[in-house]
Amino acid sequence: MSILQEALDLTTGDRQESYGHPLDDFTKTANMWAVIIGAPVSAEQVALCMVALKISRELHAPKRDNLVDGAGYFNCLDMLREERARRAKQ
Repeated sequence: MSILQEALDLTTGDRQESYGHPLDDFTKTANMWAVIIGAPVSAEQVALCMVALKISRELHAPKRDNLVDGAGYFNCLDMLREERARRAKQ
């Protein structure tokens, strides 16, 4: 299975059922990070920071998991942008 297919399966399958839509899940995380950091954080920034984490890990110790997860977080970013736009139209 390709890295992209595996990432797609992970971000649209059981994990979404377990944690909800990435917009809702990453917004909760953003709110917690904002308290810790002391500055506003968006759901989009959470996704990008998670990609950065995976890049950092890949630079330290290359593993397929880093690539899959990085692609997955980029997919989540796209999903949350689409959902934010959809909700804005309602």
